[in-house]
Amino acid sequence: MGDAARVDKLIEVRGLHKVYMQDTLEVPVLSGIDVSIGRGEVVALVGPSGSGKSTLLNVLGCLDRPTRGKYFLGGRDVSLLTRAEQAWVRLHYLGFVFQGFHLLPTATALENVAMPLYYAGVDKHEREERSRALLTRVGLGERVDHRPNQLSGGQRQRVAIARALANRPRLLLADEPTGALDQHSGEEVLKLLAELHDETGLSLLIVTHDAKVARTAKRVIVLRDGQIIRDQPGGDDAVLD
Repeated sequence: MGDAARVDKLIEVRGLHKVYMQDTLEVPVLSGIDVSIGRGEVVALVGPSGSGKSTLLNVLGCLDRPTRGKYFLGGRDVSLLTRAEQAWVRLHYLGFVFQGFHLLPTATALENVAMPLYYAGVDKHEREERSRALLTRVGLGERVDHRPNQLSGGQRQRVAIARALANRPRLLLADEPTGALDQHSGEEVLKLLAELHDETGLSLLIVTHDAKVARTAKRVIVLRDGQIIRDQPGGDDAVLD
């Protein structure tokens, strides 16, 4: 496939393997993953514990490198990036939302959202302006000076989403984004992610154990034993086991 065709896909993974070493024993975690994700797609990645979901997410998020195989992101081969190059891609191309929020406990909501902008070299005035706008968009315009311990779980996840969007990523990776939330807060977060997708057109990959969350995606990929066993449309008819 030529480079021009690759640019039409946001993600293209071919023959991807990941093997970890335990002493002298090789432990395969991903075994020959082939998958493409188009620009603007909303995809859920599901599978039992130990299926390789987190490892695949780490590779796609440039937090880890494959043992072998190719990974193209926005048409660029990022399989063998250096650590510094991986950090640049994470900062400018990707956004992350985690189950545990990963907010700085001593920083305000505004300061947490502004953090990636600081590392991207954005000046102070624009950092504050953009962070305030994002917090307002996620419904926290009146809580910019609150610290995480002054916010509910749903509010903390909204701060994390705003932070993930600060550098205007092309791809948002959400790892169990509703896993630490009650049902109502989880539904509100999913609604917000759907709205932001519609507004920005960013691609969204959600890793989840929750069948209800998975079926809200337009496409569901089922992983088992390090391999994709099913790649199907989302919705109520999606088969998740």
